[in-house]
Amino acid sequence: MVALVITSAISLVSCRETNEKETIIREVKVEKSEPVEEKKGILERSAEKVDKKVNKEIDEEIDKIGDDN
Repeated sequence: MVALVITSAISLVSCRETNEKETIIREVKVEKSEPVEEKKGILERSAEKVDKKVNKEIDEEIDKIGDDN
């Protein structure tokens, strides 16, 4: 009889584990520096050069056409 009472008491008690999580928040100061040309890839650098050349040619064509006003 005692074994039956102990067994039923154990089965009625919650046996789940309580996992407590601790959240740690840290503040980190980040210093941003000026972008450096060397950090750009070769595609970005070559695209900038092509853009400058194309813009120069466009400006020259606009100057040839002249101001219509």
